[in-house]
Amino acid sequence: MAKLSDEMRKAVKGQGFLSNNDGEHFSCRVITENGALSAKQLKNVSEIAEKFGNGQISLTTRLTLEVPGIKYDDIENVKEYLKKDNLVSGGTGSRVRPIVPCKGTVCTFGLCDTQGLGTKLHEIFYKGWYDVKLPHKFKIGIGGCPNNCIKPNLNDFGIVGQYVPEYDIDMCSGCKKCGPLSVCKTGALKMVDGRLSIDREKCNNCGLCIDKCHFDAIEEGKRGLKIYIGGKWGKVSRPGDMLKGIYTENEVIKIIEKTLLVYREQGKTGERFGDMIDRIGFEKVEFEILKDEILSRKDEILDADLHIIGGATC
Repeated sequence: MAKLSDEMRKAVKGQGFLSNNDGEHFSCRVITENGALSAKQLKNVSEIAEKFGNGQISLTTRLTLEVPGIKYDDIENVKEYLKKDNLVSGGTGSRVRPIVPCKGTVCTFGLCDTQGLGTKLHEIFYKGWYDVKLPHKFKIGIGGCPNNCIKPNLNDFGIVGQYVPEYDIDMCSGCKKCGPLSVCKTGALKMVDGRLSIDREKCNNCGLCIDKCHFDAIEEGKRGLKIYIGGKWGKVSRPGDMLKGIYTENEVIKIIEKTLLVYREQGKTGERFGDMIDRIGFEKVEFEILKDEILSRKDEILDADLHIIGGATC
């Protein structure tokens, strides 16, 4: 075939086919909507690797699969092959990137249905906002508990499962061998004057201490989700800023929508969300995404002909 032009490479990159370092082949990035595949889907990807690729499958850090060694002329065939089992390629560009949930749904430490929430966010924001151009890529990570295995606070929008302990000091008997104290990993629990005390600044709401007291001094509290915004990990790293409060799934979905609208309206092309926060101030961004005023301008913001062309400044 004729020599591949930069325009041809750019076009297929937008469809999830990235150039290999030999300059002739491509890797197909296969999206997982919630970090999980069925056995049938995994078999499909394996067949693609054998039929069109070099027989290998790479795992990415963002829970997608890449099949390297694909010829340009086979790209359309690969896309059709993926459709057989409801799989798609993609995951590139200045848009909402594939959602990355940990395995919290089935994990012994999981405090929320990470994969279920991942599927919802995939449908609403990865698929639903796919054609919405943003100043830069926008990554969403979901961690099922404070173990932070997928590093939610290093995503543009990070979500962490929370289980807030409720403590009734009047029920504490000051046991010499305290059940809750023995399982606390953060040093948030300690004995003060013969009674258990919780340092809320140290407590990360992991929930391990709940129901460990034989006298029911610490019982089930509020379950919910903590949010970080503006995190990134790359050439320049930035830890996310934590929003105050614990939120429900529906509240998180609404906050993501408002966050994307703020980012599209106020971000500069090539500017990551965290850089935008540093430029205009966290307090201002937090104020705007926790109130609903921006939703009244949603259509206006999405339809605006903004100077957003993609590219990176970090």
